Amino acid sequence: MGSYIIKRLISAIPVLLGITIIVFLIMAMIPGDPATAILGSYATPENVARLNRDLGLDAPLVKRYFIWLGNMLTGDFGRSYSLNRPVLDEITERFSATLILAGVSFVLCSILGILAGVVSAARQYGWADKLITLTVLVGISVPSFFLGMMMILLFAVNLRWLPVSGMYAIYGGGDLPDLLRHLIMPSLALSVVATGVIARLARSAMLEVLRQDFIRTARAKGVPERRVIMGHALRAAMVSIIPVLGIQAGFVLSGSVYIEIVFQWPGIGRMLVDAILTRDILLVQGGVVFVAACYVIFNIIVDVAQGMLDPRIKT
Repeated sequence: MGSYIIKRLISAIPVLLGITIIVFLIMAMIPGDPATAILGSYATPENVARLNRDLGLDAPLVKRYFIWLGNMLTGDFGRSYSLNRPVLDEITERFSATLILAGVSFVLCSILGILAGVVSAARQYGWADKLITLTVLVGISVPSFFLGMMMILLFAVNLRWLPVSGMYAIYGGGDLPDLLRHLIMPSLALSVVATGVIARLARSAMLEVLRQDFIRTARAKGVPERRVIMGHALRAAMVSIIPVLGIQAGFVLSGSVYIEIVFQWPGIGRMLVDAILTRDILLVQGGVVFVAACYVIFNIIVDVAQGMLDPRIKT
């Protein structure tokens, strides 16, 4: 297992390197001059040239990339132009809010999706299977941001049950119950599509396992049906379900960008949108690379978990 983990970590290096190249080139190709955006009304030709020289923006593109990459490898992501603070400090502060939102959403979609898939497969062609299938199709078809706006209209504006936006109340609050109240709508809106995808694939995986010989043998021996489903079939199906969880974790993490905008959640997605609008290049580059690195690490964890369930994968 140790050699398998080392192999996966080594294979992640070119992926992360490719991400840094793509992000850097995309930001370099964006029209406009960052120095002009930073200086605003003070953007005289002399001031722009001086600021470009101070920031190193007048250097060749390749040189700028390697300077940025070298600094980032030492933990220096640069300094945000618009916020006037270290990029890494801003990212880690905002990422904690995104991690709460994405983590809760991922737990919700994993539990609800697997449970729905198991029930649907165990009651194939029954009323539960048809109801879950219909609900899943509707959930997958509705965009998360639209669902979020409808939830705000219903539960916050009309019924006044939940707060409209933010992570905590502006006045008072700040405790765990206040956080949970603000978390209900964005986490549900973010997890709906992922729940539907996991449910459909979990149902397919369970149906395939339930047709295997060892399941028929267990039933022939008189093993209770609940134990057959949860103890035997689900464990075998998890080998196929875990990779889907890894993919949906990335979807939840990336989908938090527009959910954070809808609900004004103070996470890294909202930070990236604000940084793009202000042309804060270093903040955008650092934020995207940081999120991509988290996604790669999570996929390595998923691969290791899958290898623990099925030793044949560790090749």
